[in-house]
Amino acid sequence: LSFFLGEDGTISTTSAFGASVLSAPFINPIRMIEKQQRAYFKTTGVEKPIMEILRESAKQNFIPLFRGTVPLMGHSCASALLGLAGQPKLQKYIKEELSQYGIGNFTSGLLASAAVTPIYVGVTNPLSRLEVIMQTSKIDGKAIGVIEACREVANDSKQFGLRGVFRGQGLGIAKGILSLTAFHQGRIWLTETFRDHNISNGSYTPKVGSA
Repeated sequence: LSFFLGEDGTISTTSAFGASVLSAPFINPIRMIEKQQRAYFKTTGVEKPIMEILRESAKQNFIPLFRGTVPLMGHSCASALLGLAGQPKLQKYIKEELSQYGIGNFTSGLLASAAVTPIYVGVTNPLSRLEVIMQTSKIDGKAIGVIEACREVANDSKQFGLRGVFRGQGLGIAKGILSLTAFHQGRIWLTETFRDHNISNGSYTPKVGSA
């Protein structure tokens, strides 16, 4: 989307939002299959074959594979806005402010991720809970909708307090800092590599004043 919007490699809020919403229907079936296998293994101790999950879904025209798409869109949107759009800007700011200390891309990326991740986990954890509730119900059983899943999370929070909503928060923050940093450093490296390659063979000419 950044390419079609002519953003010259800079990911805007619009492209991040669009990419997250448009990608959700393609990602959701894979996540649904994963959740079904986990739920089945937890109950029976045996891994449920993918083909069996697909055959069960086929009886309902594969509609069950799209359970949890709405919370996934919210999760992907938050991830894109905070990660793809917000983290690079924060990383650039941190690098400029701490340039006198000779800070590099990786360290500034790590600090930016450490600042963004608690917000990211706090926003996405409740959405992940909704997704899990909707996707772990039996395919041949009654589907759990968004409203019903929200009620279950609300009841869980009444019983366990905020722990019912933010379970796994600490581990999620630690994982998020490392994964967000690794993802962005990898993305930056690939972007710069392909950019330099396209410039060298004449297929791309950078705008005057662009980094």
